[in-house]
Amino acid sequence: MRLISDITDQQEGRIRMTQPSGSHLQLKWSCTTNAHNGDNFLAELSLTNLSDKPLPASGWALYFNTCRKIKPETVSGNVEVTHVNGDFWRLAPKAEFTAVAPGETRTFAYEGLFWVIAETDAPLGFYIVYNDGQADARFETIGDPEIAPFTSEGQRNRNANDQVPLSSPSLTFEHNKDLTLLPSDQVGKITPTPISSEWTNGSFTINKDTLIVHTGELAAEARFLRAAIHDVSAVKLQRAAARPAGRQAIVLQVGSVTVSDTLAPKEAYSLEISADTITITGASAHGVFNALQSLRQLFPVAAFLNPQSTLTVPCGKIIDAPRFAYRGMHLDVGRNFSSKESVLRLLDCMALYKLNQFHFHVTDDEGWRLEIPSLPELTEIGSKRGFTLTETDNLVPCFGSGGDVSNPAGTGFYSREDFIEILKFATARHIEVVPEIDVPGHARAAIKAMNVRYHRLMQTGRETEAKQYLLCDFDDASEYESVQLWHDNVICIGQESCYNFIETVLHDIQAMYQAAGAPFTTMHTGGDEVPHGAWEKSPVCQAFMQEQGMTTIVELQNYFLARYRDLLKKYGLVFGGWEEIALIKQEVNGQHTHGPNPEFVNANFRPYVWNNVWGWGQEDFAYQLANAGYKTVLSNVTNLYFDLAYAKNPAEPGYYWGGFIETRGAYEFCPLDIFTTATVNLMGHPLDQDNIASKVRLTPEGTKNIIGIQGQLWAENIRNQGRLEYLAMPRIIALAERAWAVDPKWTFISDAAARKAKMDSDWNEFANRLGQRELARLDGFLGGYGYRIPLPGAKVEGGKLYANLSAPGLAIRYTVDGSEPTAQSALYTAPLDYQAISQHASFGGVKLAAFSSSNRKSATITVN
Repeated sequence: MRLISDITDQQEGRIRMTQPSGSHLQLKWSCTTNAHNGDNFLAELSLTNLSDKPLPASGWALYFNTCRKIKPETVSGNVEVTHVNGDFWRLAPKAEFTAVAPGETRTFAYEGLFWVIAETDAPLGFYIVYNDGQADARFETIGDPEIAPFTSEGQRNRNANDQVPLSSPSLTFEHNKDLTLLPSDQVGKITPTPISSEWTNGSFTINKDTLIVHTGELAAEARFLRAAIHDVSAVKLQRAAARPAGRQAIVLQVGSVTVSDTLAPKEAYSLEISADTITITGASAHGVFNALQSLRQLFPVAAFLNPQSTLTVPCGKIIDAPRFAYRGMHLDVGRNFSSKESVLRLLDCMALYKLNQFHFHVTDDEGWRLEIPSLPELTEIGSKRGFTLTETDNLVPCFGSGGDVSNPAGTGFYSREDFIEILKFATARHIEVVPEIDVPGHARAAIKAMNVRYHRLMQTGRETEAKQYLLCDFDDASEYESVQLWHDNVICIGQESCYNFIETVLHDIQAMYQAAGAPFTTMHTGGDEVPHGAWEKSPVCQAFMQEQGMTTIVELQNYFLARYRDLLKKYGLVFGGWEEIALIKQEVNGQHTHGPNPEFVNANFRPYVWNNVWGWGQEDFAYQLANAGYKTVLSNVTNLYFDLAYAKNPAEPGYYWGGFIETRGAYEFCPLDIFTTATVNLMGHPLDQDNIASKVRLTPEGTKNIIGIQGQLWAENIRNQGRLEYLAMPRIIALAERAWAVDPKWTFISDAAARKAKMDSDWNEFANRLGQRELARLDGFLGGYGYRIPLPGAKVEGGKLYANLSAPGLAIRYTVDGSEPTAQSALYTAPLDYQAISQHASFGGVKLAAFSSSNRKSATITVN
């Protein structure tokens, strides 16, 4: 057997020597122009053979991912492009194609739907498959192409209607022009802003003699405080049940805290600091924990980066409680996987800013990320992506994860032990984990995994077991395409095995919560974006509908929701889902639209409403549902989708289908009147104020049904921990401010000019909090959290170069010889004499970058 193996290896080696390796194939991609033939774009992909062997005329194919749909009939260069599924595509030579000689470049032009204005839009994750379509097919990784700069108006704008200005140093300067560096005593010490805070003379110094005094019910909070202090100092405090006479102490206790206008009175706290005592009183243990976060924020900011021997905090008194009971952050790990460490780091940041709900999106079309012991195939198959002929060992690549199944972005899952650890970690920080198992759409990973299970068992004659958890109808001829371009991602809800599957998953998840001692109150079911056409030609579903006397697909969907509701009721769980779970298609004045579904108003449904894109006509869905009686979580895309790009800049990562969201966009979100700060639509045009005026507003009863807000991090572009942290922070801090603090006073100002002035003033204070306190704290928090450092703004006027930042307090450094700014470069402190600088022989333009307290830098801007 070994001899045969050696011969096979030698034959394969000889084959490899006659073909270029993937590393010797160079790809470059460029957008030629947008707005071609309407809302289409033109692009080019060039392939250069850097090897000393020709690329054959046939027998191979390039596979890659792109979020933009290619029009196959437009592709030049004697190749054909085929849509495989989702964002997965194949490029292969036609019969007319000739071999690519060593050193030769071939260019393939093509047309695609809509537009490409950023690097995020480029095709990614290329690999070549030799002997494509055959049993002995093998792949070679190529990787991402080199992306050409977007330099022309046609490349940078979606079409002639696109009025969103391109980010530039001068535009950024204009946005920041009213910001000023405030004295430290005018900058809030605690974020999110407490209900009341009073500061007096004097301070309390935490040192080795300080004692933590607490009752048994607060032992976990005392341990947390001890660890938090030790993280930023050399101090290891002792704990005790009683305070010895004359001993300096931090006292933790549960007691009455009187506050008003809060949806979470049990989270209220008071924090009193005198020269010898810190007294923390919480309405519950959670209230005490909230107070500890405020106390942590009073530690010297520098201590987070460079721990100190003792910690001094100012004397004063805080009385506080959150505005909303639900203050959430969502993380998608289905599209791209995030490590357990990344999740724990995010949870720690959430706790610091008093967020209390972690919406954990652990499944989607592109990956199943949670071990379900009763159904091991879900992670054996559904958690892996890479090169595959049959999808029986792993799923196809998505979002540039490539052919290598070991790529940690495409492949990974949380074991039962991992998940229990995450639950324990979150629970210790008073964060509830809301898991999302997305059904009936967005379920392709589960469908494919259960297909593998079915075929394995059928091969051994175990037909009953094989059908027990089957999620598809093999004879389904329904034609549909999801938003993400999948054609087979909806489970068959007309067969009992679908509900067996859901209950088994629920059972195993509940067991993990019980093992962790974590609260399990809500199951998020997804329920969104089921494509039109699903189930229409499924023999199983059609037979089931006939048996049940159903005549429409809407009735079938309502049946599914009712069955799922009954399962969740059995487990004592709230039915969470995206807004579609509470909406029903209806006809109003001859127009097809959606409205609140009266059937589930009193069914313990919790819609998370995301679609308020200005101009799409659904801006008021959240308020409609709340007015109808649904307990609603605002998840608005226009302000709270943190996977969207910060700005219209080709180099900024993130999508932009819902707009561009700077940190100020999240800060200015008005939960109870989203129209207050609505000014322009997706293309930058002023909103039709008559149309805005026609939208539904919250009734007094509807206002009571807005239980909170949530930020979203979808993972299409989160390929590593650095990207996650860049997209998350500092926008999460603004989210926390809006979720916790009272409505800003400018929401009640009717005069537009006066309202803007108040908004500018409030933003200036918050921006200073970021620049002087919060970002500097994050520089040392958890060893350094990789938040996005804002780009400087700059302009030349009257021969002077002026620069500024959206976070006053960060440093700006610059060079004038064309070199990249470093932590040793000159510090910008006052306008530069640009006219004089530009006359120097070594002048190469002024380059500027912002630097954090740990000397991380922003992207560089150039003024020339």
